[in-house]
Amino acid sequence: MQNSALSAAASLLGRILLAAIYVHAGYGKMMRVEGTQAYMAKAGLPGWLVWAVIATELGGGLLIVLGFQTRIVAFLMAGFTILAGILFHNFWVADAAQYQMQFIQFMKNVAITGGFLMLVANGAGAWSIDGRGKST
Repeated sequence: MQNSALSAAASLLGRILLAAIYVHAGYGKMMRVEGTQAYMAKAGLPGWLVWAVIATELGGGLLIVLGFQTRIVAFLMAGFTILAGILFHNFWVADAAQYQMQFIQFMKNVAITGGFLMLVANGAGAWSIDGRGKST
C-alpha cells in the first residue's frame, strides 16, 4: 500500500507545499535585491550572497517540486533552512518585544527542516522525476 496513488499524490502535494515558501521567497528576493542585501548586511553577511540565496531558494524549491535528486536537494535545503533560522531568527538575543515572534519564526525553520529530512529519508515518491519508471 506504500506505493499507492494516494501515497504518490500526498508526496507530490507535500513537496509542493514544502517548496512553495522557497519559490515565493526566492522570487521576492530577486524582485528586490537591494532591500534583501541590506537585510542580510544587518546580519553581518556580504551583499553578494543574495544571489546564492536566490539560487538556493528558487532552484532548490523547484527541484523539490519536480522531485529531481530529491534526497540530495532536501539535505542541502535542510542545512540552508536551519542556518537561516540561526542567522536571522536568533530569538535568544532578541529583546522582550521581539522574542516571541523570533521564536515562532525560528521554530518554523525547525519544522521545515524536519519536512526536508523526511524527504531525505523517504524520497520524492512515485509522482516525481526520481520516481519515474517505478510502479505505483
